[in-house]
Amino acid sequence: MRILIVEDEESLALRIKSVLESENYHVEVAFDGDDGVEKALTEEYDLLILDILLPKLDGISVLKALRKEHIRLPVLLLTAKSLIEDKVHGLDAGADDYLTKPFAIPELLARVRSLLRRTSETKTSVLTIADLEINTSTHEVKRRGVPVNLTPKEYAILEFLLYNKNRVVSRLSIAEHVWGDNFDLYTMTNFVDVHIKNLRKKIDDQDERKLIQTLHGVGYLIKEQE
Repeated sequence: MRILIVEDEESLALRIKSVLESENYHVEVAFDGDDGVEKALTEEYDLLILDILLPKLDGISVLKALRKEHIRLPVLLLTAKSLIEDKVHGLDAGADDYLTKPFAIPELLARVRSLLRRTSETKTSVLTIADLEINTSTHEVKRRGVPVNLTPKEYAILEFLLYNKNRVVSRLSIAEHVWGDNFDLYTMTNFVDVHIKNLRKKIDDQDERKLIQTLHGVGYLIKEQE
């Protein structure tokens, strides 16, 4: 997943970049509106994180310019303004969500995941890798055409891995996605590992091609073997 950050406050932009890269996103930064428009028009991104107050060209103008050129990538607005009118103005210009400064990094990550997930859901209701497929509308899972029965939590983890296929996702990201606010980092630390173990029994144990892989100390990913 490729993310573009357009933010003139360099320390904040680089902090967001570092956090997103730690979650294994590919991130680029522009520090003014003109550069942001140029990058967004010439490169392909999956998400734009856009500050409203920018030099050269403000964020709303950036957004309007991109929408005029039919650039449909999801946009998360960052704004120091708290007035409802400003937020409505941004959404009316084509933004998909907004976050008011100052914000907590976990909230930023949650908004990013939500927008990327929403975009993926509009593209297709069937996710596949190798001979595994899941239907996100019916929650049916098949391996080699054979139905696989999963618990709701196992399905949620597998779906999340497939939305992020070939990219490592951390245990914390999986936990936040599956359990949300009900996840207690101190008492439920092994929940993800237990569910991954059960998923492997149902998805991988009967097949030579192991799809669910572990990157020790980092997290999990689903990919075809080289």
